[in-house]
Amino acid sequence: MSFFKSLGYAAIAFVVVIAIWQTVVLVGDYPEALLPSPLAVFSGIVSITVDGTLFEHVRISLFRFFTGYISAVVVAVILGLLLSQSTHVWRIVDPIVQVLRPVAPVAWSPFIVLWFGIGNMPAIVIIFIAAFFPVLLSTVSAVKKIDPTYVKLARNMELSRTSLLWKIIFPASFPYIANGLHIAVGTAWIFLVAGEMIGAQSGLGYLIVDSRNALDLDLVLAGIFFIGILGLILDKSLGLFERWIGRQWGAKTS
Repeated sequence: MSFFKSLGYAAIAFVVVIAIWQTVVLVGDYPEALLPSPLAVFSGIVSITVDGTLFEHVRISLFRFFTGYISAVVVAVILGLLLSQSTHVWRIVDPIVQVLRPVAPVAWSPFIVLWFGIGNMPAIVIIFIAAFFPVLLSTVSAVKKIDPTYVKLARNMELSRTSLLWKIIFPASFPYIANGLHIAVGTAWIFLVAGEMIGAQSGLGYLIVDSRNALDLDLVLAGIFFIGILGLILDKSLGLFERWIGRQWGAKTS
């Protein structure tokens, strides 16, 4: 599907959502203080765009997201590649991972705030935890799906363990690791907002909480709107990156 055709479908979907939203406001006869209209939310977006507030919140949120997400991906991929080389070690580590993985990152927030204070670090740590486990598990699972013939051939060529990992195993497993990267983007972005609601004084999550406390529901919906839009952009950008990597290695990514 071409870019412009996808953009067209997205525009149609956006118009449908706006129409349904406006219809609900009119039919339900809701006051602006209870359910702001699309026009009121647009006016709020214009106001925080003009005074620079929106740009500052978006900038800080993206900084926290990329810092936590990229750190988690690098650590999880390296650790996953290493752990996948020993079945016995992974059998010891796997139960620990399975116990920690279902725990929501925000459950650690009391300790995170005590250890790291307030500001950027609590949100970054929460994002790291949210992204770490999906990438780690997908990496270990991806290595197990590699055709053993490739590994045997590489060992017959007497490649070092490091060369084997980065020249054979990682490129061969990347299409499967990509699934974990997608899942991690979604979970990390969700918990970014949660993290900013707990230990931050800026960012889109903080914008929503601060606007809620001030009963500015138009800005609450504006923050929700930009969270959704940026999440979509991040996911699509990751897809483009995966396809670029696939072309470099001659691999096909999903």
